[in-house]
Amino acid sequence: MRVLGIIPARGGSKGIKKKNIIKIGNKPLIEYTIDQCSKSKKLSRFIVSTDDEEIAKISSNLGAEIPFMRPEILSNDTSSSFSVIKHTAEFFLKKDEKYNAYMLLQPTTPLRTSTLIDDSINLLEQKPNASSVISLVNVGANHPHRMYSLDQESKMFPLIKGDFDPMEPRQKLPNYYIRSGDIYLTTFETLFQENSLIGSKPIGIKVNPNNAINIDTQNDLELARIYLRAN
Repeated sequence: MRVLGIIPARGGSKGIKKKNIIKIGNKPLIEYTIDQCSKSKKLSRFIVSTDDEEIAKISSNLGAEIPFMRPEILSNDTSSSFSVIKHTAEFFLKKDEKYNAYMLLQPTTPLRTSTLIDDSINLLEQKPNASSVISLVNVGANHPHRMYSLDQESKMFPLIKGDFDPMEPRQKLPNYYIRSGDIYLTTFETLFQENSLIGSKPIGIKVNPNNAINIDTQNDLELARIYLRAN
């Protein structure tokens, strides 16, 4: 199976300025993802999709391929991951380079390993009818059975209605998962026929909650720094 890894790294992050190349443990954030892509035995190729010259230069110096500069229209706050991946796929199709699947590898999940990358590709190869492989992490204490909505008078309504005790210990609650952000592995057919990154028949691959850091806020950034120092 031919799989293209795509690292999306636009320059205009507003929450954390220059987030994709901010230093964590004396390394730019994007280096963690590039390193693991380089170690992968299953990725056929990987590239960085960016609109930023500084990110492009740093990524290139770290061994990543920058085959194009991403158009401005795909580099704003409302640009979707799907549009970035499809743009990359179409770029290579014009060069007669077709891949069986495309893997989105966000720099903001720096604890992702090459093993997870390769295990995800192996799983897709074993499940030929799957539309995608998506990394998931257990919701833990933020469980849907404990969630409520509020009306205008602050009256509580359970998110999930059923015959269960919302005060049950976490260990007795059913397992629920949320996307971790580490892996989005999408088949060619899902991308072009379903116009989706996930599609109609996704397969989940579980991530250790201890490694599930997705940097979106300054607090996430500090948590990642603490974890990397400790490990």
